[in-house]
Amino acid sequence: MLTSTLLATVPAALEWTPNVGIIMILANIIAIAVGKFTIKYPSAEPALPAPNFFGGFGLPAVLATTSFGHILGAGIILGLHNIGRI
Repeated sequence: MLTSTLLATVPAALEWTPNVGIIMILANIIAIAVGKFTIKYPSAEPALPAPNFFGGFGLPAVLATTSFGHILGAGIILGLHNIGRI
């Protein structure tokens, strides 16, 4: 009885669409921009093979900003899905 009640309250699964991809890309760009101005030592070692391609970031800064971007993007995507916008 409880299982059927819980299954009835689960929303439909979110499917990937190009809008979801665009939202994730924009969230990562925003996170990288925030990181560019807030990370104290953005070029910390180990360095990346082409640092100019990565905005002068070292590996720790790239991992930190893209991780934050994915968390931010997942929150935006799930939030928009829950209110029925995507």
